[in-house]
Amino acid sequence: MSRCTALPTQFASNNLRNNNLARQTSLSLSLKRTLAHENLSSTNQVWSLFLAASSSQGRSYTPSVITCTAQAAMATNLAPGTPVRPTSILVVGATGTLGRQIVRRALDEGYEVRCLVRPRPAPADFLRDWGAIVVNADLTKPETIPATLIGIHTVIDCATGRPEEPIKTVDWEGKVALIQCAKAMGIQKYVFYSIHNCDKHPEVPLMEIKYCTEKFLQDSGLNYVIVRLCGFMQGLIGQYAVPILEEKSVWGTDAPTRIAYMDTQDIARLTLIALRNEKIAKSLMTFAGPRAWTTQEVITLCERLAGQDANVTTVPVSVLKFTRQLTRLFEWTNDAADRLAFSEVLSSDTVFSAPMTETYSLLGVDSKDIVSLEKYLQDYFTNILKKLKNLKAQSKQSDFYI
Repeated sequence: MSRCTALPTQFASNNLRNNNLARQTSLSLSLKRTLAHENLSSTNQVWSLFLAASSSQGRSYTPSVITCTAQAAMATNLAPGTPVRPTSILVVGATGTLGRQIVRRALDEGYEVRCLVRPRPAPADFLRDWGAIVVNADLTKPETIPATLIGIHTVIDCATGRPEEPIKTVDWEGKVALIQCAKAMGIQKYVFYSIHNCDKHPEVPLMEIKYCTEKFLQDSGLNYVIVRLCGFMQGLIGQYAVPILEEKSVWGTDAPTRIAYMDTQDIARLTLIALRNEKIAKSLMTFAGPRAWTTQEVITLCERLAGQDANVTTVPVSVLKFTRQLTRLFEWTNDAADRLAFSEVLSSDTVFSAPMTETYSLLGVDSKDIVSLEKYLQDYFTNILKKLKNLKAQSKQSDFYI
């Protein structure tokens, strides 16, 4: 039996009654998993999350099975509605590492881009400067979503929760609400970014929720494209490159896991190519970089390009796993435990990569045009070291006395 099961229920939403919707049905998505923990023999810890997109009633949490429950509005429009231009795109999570690259690329290619961002003290002025329209909404407040979808043809969902938030808040509850609204508002294409191998690691809450959201989207009736990603090259800059240049500690693990990192600019380019390809409808794809790397290989590469050794602090995966077990004992540390769950993946000899030959052929892309990690980091270190050299030269020129 599948971990994600869709069950018909009755659904009514006050926010959708004015949209001439009829024959509303709904889906209740239940996600269940049992976590088997190291050194606990046959003892299972189960948690329960009762997530609802439309109300906060009926939620409960206990440290033992994860059950995600949500309703999806399956609506049929009685009227043809107002035609929308195929070039109108809503990017959700536009200020993120991937989202901003999607926005920039789409604008460069002539799309009309609207960006959904949460209200924030520092407004996302750089998106407006690029030429995008910025609208404020919050996935955790479903009533703010419908207005952002008016006149939109395609939704590109790059959003994810902030580190200080419970994983379920945005990545499950918020996504369910967004998919519901997209279906009810007649969105013609929905792009969702997931994680490679998410279906193989139910012990990791975020990966299980990603897999659950995939199933929820597939059952919604929307025309979707699901893109599973392995890792971002941009994330390696703050994790390894900057600490090495600043002679600070670089934190790594002794895990054998290999990840095929990809430049987010390439991800954005391939995504927009996929949008224009009529053959790619209701499909699931994986984007992976040219080669999979271990943590130690990435650090060694950064050391060579920086011309200096790294001060590496290696954290055994066993320590991460023990820390996760400890943090799960207390309700106020459960969110930290969820994020430490990736130690379960790191402790296995997993390769986060996938063959890309068929994907390149389908998209009409030459593999030589995909940036390798060596090229990406080489360009970064070359530019940074050049700037540092110029700063030192300017500093010496200013050291004079009268």
